[in-house]
Amino acid sequence: MAISHYLKEIGRGARGAKAVDRAQAADLFGQILDGQVTDLEIGAFCIAMRIKGETLEEMSGFLDATHARIARFPATDRPLIVLPSYNGARKLPVLTPLLALLLAREGLPVLLHGMRTEARRVLASDVLMAMGIAPITAAHALANGEVAHIETRHLHPRLAQLLAAREVIGLRNPAHSVVKLINPGASNALVISSYTHPEYFETLSETYSALGMSGVLSRGLEGEVAADPRRSPRYDGFVRGTHLVLQEQSPGTAGEVPGLPTEIDVATTARYTQQVLDGQLPVPAAIAQQVQYIVQIAQRVREEDPTSCATAQ
Repeated sequence: MAISHYLKEIGRGARGAKAVDRAQAADLFGQILDGQVTDLEIGAFCIAMRIKGETLEEMSGFLDATHARIARFPATDRPLIVLPSYNGARKLPVLTPLLALLLAREGLPVLLHGMRTEARRVLASDVLMAMGIAPITAAHALANGEVAHIETRHLHPRLAQLLAAREVIGLRNPAHSVVKLINPGASNALVISSYTHPEYFETLSETYSALGMSGVLSRGLEGEVAADPRRSPRYDGFVRGTHLVLQEQSPGTAGEVPGLPTEIDVATTARYTQQVLDGQLPVPAAIAQQVQYIVQIAQRVREEDPTSCATAQ
């Protein structure tokens, strides 16, 4: 089945476009992921959705389609922490590897997924590889305290191709929102997500609740999930869709973070990360705070259903 009838609804411009419902969105995105549409249709879909924007129903349907198709990581006795990482470093060092390794130190299994979407940025996966943590290419059960990272193409190749369409079209598309929220693990996994613009907070938080997801949501650093080390942001927690305000935002920005390098290259970031882990440099207060809240939500999820091994929605 072609998607032209969907494009007629969503492609009528900012004022004339109509949203599709959750089931239709799942069918539409599923056809794209299954390779049943042409490149021309994909381009039309990307541009139409960029102009219109995604509704909660559409985001839910896109995630339904993705969760039905992506590679899945088996359940473990402690909640899997899922860290999407697609932006990398632009002005400050990418701290997602440090966040991942500090969470693993707390005994949690941690999965980082991502791919290059910005040509000039330093990726979290590059830093992990520089620290001796090789990428994996297939899903498997992670041990408590283990950090793994996987490229998006190994979760689903056409999802990666849809992300890569940005290089050709020059615009982001719904796949960039989907990867911030996908859960390749079991239903007790925690998806850690972030936003850069306040209006996007509403879409993300509503999706967490609508899909019964667990995780922690906060303003990220240059699009990454790790907290900005110069600030103390608002943190929102979700336990199977139930929303908790963990902390309100504190005003002000620190002028300097002890030990944080001014260079953002892979080698410098890897060295800084290791020095923090070894206790030679302090853990940035904002990152320590973020770890604390993620551990707190993971414990609540585990206490509510410690034997859960059902797959995510």
